Amino acid sequence: MNKINMTLKDGAMRELKQGITLAEAAASISRNLAKAALVAKVDGQVTDLSAELEQDAAVEFFTFEDAEGKDALRHTSSHILAQAVKRLYPDAKLGIGPAIANGFYYDFDTAHTFTPEDLEKIQAEMEKIVKANLPLERMTLSREEAIKLFGEQGESYKQELIRDLPEDVEISIYKQGEFIDLCAGPHVQSTGRVKAIKLQSIAGAYWRGDEKRKMLQRIYGTSFEKKADLDAYITMMEEAAKRDHRKLGRELDLFSIQEEGPGFPFFHPKGMVIRNELEAFWRKLHIKYGYQEIKTPIILHQKLWQQSGHWDHYRQNMYFTEIDEEGYAVKPMNCPGGILVYRTQHHSYRDFPLRTCELGLVHRHEISGALHGLMRVRSFTQDDSHIFMLPSQIKNEIKKVIELFNTVYSVFGLSYHAELSTKPEKAMGSDEIWETATTALKEAMEELNMPFKINPGDGAFYGPKIDFHLKDSIGRTWQCGTIQLDMLMPEKFDLTYIGEDGQKHRPVMIHRVAYGSIERFIGILIEHYAGSFPMWLAPVQAKILPISERHADYAQEIAQAMRDQDIRVEVDDRNEKIGYKIREAQLQKTPYMLVVGDKEAESRTVSVRKRGEGDIGAMPVEQFITTAIAEIIAKS
Repeated sequence: MNKINMTLKDGAMRELKQGITLAEAAASISRNLAKAALVAKVDGQVTDLSAELEQDAAVEFFTFEDAEGKDALRHTSSHILAQAVKRLYPDAKLGIGPAIANGFYYDFDTAHTFTPEDLEKIQAEMEKIVKANLPLERMTLSREEAIKLFGEQGESYKQELIRDLPEDVEISIYKQGEFIDLCAGPHVQSTGRVKAIKLQSIAGAYWRGDEKRKMLQRIYGTSFEKKADLDAYITMMEEAAKRDHRKLGRELDLFSIQEEGPGFPFFHPKGMVIRNELEAFWRKLHIKYGYQEIKTPIILHQKLWQQSGHWDHYRQNMYFTEIDEEGYAVKPMNCPGGILVYRTQHHSYRDFPLRTCELGLVHRHEISGALHGLMRVRSFTQDDSHIFMLPSQIKNEIKKVIELFNTVYSVFGLSYHAELSTKPEKAMGSDEIWETATTALKEAMEELNMPFKINPGDGAFYGPKIDFHLKDSIGRTWQCGTIQLDMLMPEKFDLTYIGEDGQKHRPVMIHRVAYGSIERFIGILIEHYAGSFPMWLAPVQAKILPISERHADYAQEIAQAMRDQDIRVEVDDRNEKIGYKIREAQLQKTPYMLVVGDKEAESRTVSVRKRGEGDIGAMPVEQFITTAIAEIIAKS
């Protein structure tokens, strides 16, 4: 029997017999790995554990803890869903069924309209399929054989998919019991690996995303290896529903999306308080870190976007207009404007690093189905910064940006993980330039002992980037901050500086955002805090509640003293019972409620109720003001 070498992720090498399956290879390493592994990557290609190793290869095994493992398990779950639907509704035609973030879906064409009650029946059938522990077998067919097979089964959508595949693509199918599906894989070894499934919802979906094609029914679900993990996820989703920023935005009167402007948010007075506080914090921090704020126009000439590359790479997401019979575009990004500001002056190496920043309003055309409250909009403000520097300053500047990001996110109690995205398929510049830029980002994170993962091919079209994925109070992640290293835009715009040698040189440029989009960041904070904003961000920081009309003057006197100290305060002097006023203030998630009556007016005190703690007793007005100011300054 011939031998082959398997090289593992840590560089260790194992000699194995040729033709061994990946499942057997995992078992040769450890019993625990054999039990936990779901799929493996062989020479960069993720594949089933049933695949055989025929030659020397680099192999990495994935469990449910890895994205590749989760995707495989949930992709198999979508096949289990389709098999269950075909058993219960034999006339249903199959669309597609991929794994998605946190779950899976499958599209069906059937005359039967699915109901929530149907989901219970389908899930029960899925659980039978899991219990049967059916092996998933991969087979390859010729194009003609595949079209014939799915034709015999009446699966016209599958036939269409096969006909549209490139000629050189291998056509594979997966079989589990009586069920067969067109699929490239990979999958877990058997249906029994899917220990916990939950079908969640039903939606409509156009076939292949084309609104001119038939509307199919899409069933969404999620799955886990362990029931405890599924239960924890469901609890988190229930909590997330309570925290939905769209719901809280209405209840707290922060913002709205009007039918006259889909994707264009309206900020109400209380929402503007939060926005202004975020901007003030941002400005103060950027002054501390040596940035200079600029402002660039929203509409700029078409030739600028052609020069920047956006015309070729981003035009489908842009809005256009005509001025004096010439083409203009509404900016989707701030960087070309920042470059024009740089070009207004001659620069020396002594000017570097030159850090500029901008709260720039940008517009991007998003399809209506993708819009989602403040999280996905068509107009938003990016807290952009552009840093121009010498090549020798790259690593140090990246470190300073990461330090600034740490300061920002820690204030909000948000932790993060970082991802390094490398050159995409559609990109400007040579491999050498990309390699230089990518190495600089990687080395900066390594020198900071900062853990990161690599996303191959996910960089911007002009340079590699580090994305910061924030974790909120209930464990969800949100991509916000980005650092993009750009060695190409300076070339396209002929940016120069005079070096120590008296000659012209090309600067290096960093694009970076901390909030990402202020609108989206506000949406994240609404959900992170469940609307209970910390004192410094709360639209109303204290509400004074007079017990009766005769205490209203004292309440207004206290309110003015607090406003004089820049504390945001309201007086609820309505002719309502004090219990009702307290409940109203609690629903508005006000940090402090100050009850005043005869006793308080006489002693010049306030009876303090704190959000989340209840009645904490009476204190002199001056003491409360001092306490409140300290809490605001501390941003606690």
